[in-house]
Amino acid sequence: MSTGGSGLGTPRALPSSGPRALRDMPHPLAPSSSEEGPAELTPSPDLLLPRSFAEKDLSLPNGTPVDTSSPASSSSSLLNRLQLDDDFDGETRDLFVTVDDPKKHICTMETYITYRVTTKTTRAEFDLPEYSVRRRYQDFDWLRNKLEESQPTHLIPPLPEKFVMKGVVDRFSEEFVETRRKALDKFLKRISDHPVLSFNEHFSVFLTAKDLNAYKRQGMALLSKMGESVKYVTGGYKLRSRPLEFAAVGEYLETFALKLGTIDRIAQRIIKEELEYLVELREYGPVYSTWGGLEVELAEPLEGVSACIGNCCTALEELSDDMTEDFLPVLREYILYSESMKNVLKKRDQVQAEYEAKLETIALKKEERPKVPADVEKCQDRVECFNADLKADMERWQNSKRQDFRQLLMGMADKNIQYYEKCLTAWESIIPLLQDKPETK
Repeated sequence: MSTGGSGLGTPRALPSSGPRALRDMPHPLAPSSSEEGPAELTPSPDLLLPRSFAEKDLSLPNGTPVDTSSPASSSSSLLNRLQLDDDFDGETRDLFVTVDDPKKHICTMETYITYRVTTKTTRAEFDLPEYSVRRRYQDFDWLRNKLEESQPTHLIPPLPEKFVMKGVVDRFSEEFVETRRKALDKFLKRISDHPVLSFNEHFSVFLTAKDLNAYKRQGMALLSKMGESVKYVTGGYKLRSRPLEFAAVGEYLETFALKLGTIDRIAQRIIKEELEYLVELREYGPVYSTWGGLEVELAEPLEGVSACIGNCCTALEELSDDMTEDFLPVLREYILYSESMKNVLKKRDQVQAEYEAKLETIALKKEERPKVPADVEKCQDRVECFNADLKADMERWQNSKRQDFRQLLMGMADKNIQYYEKCLTAWESIIPLLQDKPETK
């Protein structure tokens, strides 16, 4: 396995400064001597003040330097980072994954859909350059759970909801299956593009194993040391205060999810009203054809109006389908994405709270320079590791979001333009019929 990933049961790599350098740093809550009572705790500026990413020499666990530009200092300025531009960092890719060819399986106990997962790679960790396996939804869910367990410091992309999808009732319908296929394809592509998650052993097993159930039956695999430390942190620790840069991220995620939720609800109402309007149009058009059968002299223009309304129906149906299949899923994905990011923030807060609690215990000792235990140093290392990974993933997420929403909004504009152009063309086509006057004899 390449050093680019954190394999199963392997401790996560630390920022480039290393554990020894971290131990030489002053502790954020280092005790100060006082003759009047217990040592006073002084929070470090590193925990309480926003620092530019560029001030830290950070690298990803695979040794790749990260672009360390700091999040904005407030949620409002973070919201303004949604720039519709093309400055997406190009990367050399050596792993390509696609999800296609959904198939329905009918068994005695259940009916389910499987998808073909095709992998092409030049990585030395894989025995073959190409793999093709079939996976069902619960396999994707297994993969995501394993990634959360073994890579707790990283943002794991969300999966689409298991049963309910906006506007869809039959989960075996072609529309539902295709929408889910697109979401699962995007899920795997986001993982394969990640410099750490793509090297995870569970991901490799998911892509290559012919019988994934054999791995599932092995039970809970050993977590990485970081995973165990995060998993078993209890709620007994209370965080003093979240660092301002992460507090700004938390505020931004709350606002972002709220705004997207509002857009999602309004968009669904618009689609519902369009479908109701479509029903009326389909009843409206044939009335003109019936009328034309009774009015010989008006038959041609009335048939033209009926055909025009029929063309408008087709255009509106296409617009509604595009909104349902392309627009709404992206909104929902990013709402779920914000929830995933909030969960990572909570895990980071737990580790920091544990670290602060350990430092408080040390500070209560009346020694002038108490010796820092090894477990406190390791806890500090985990905090630094969490901070570095979260910042790097936030930056990647922001880049992906700009690209996705640029494509989404441009696509929505294009679809609306096409809709109105089709309606305009349809109505313009009947103007000559209405202008023609029968010659008088």
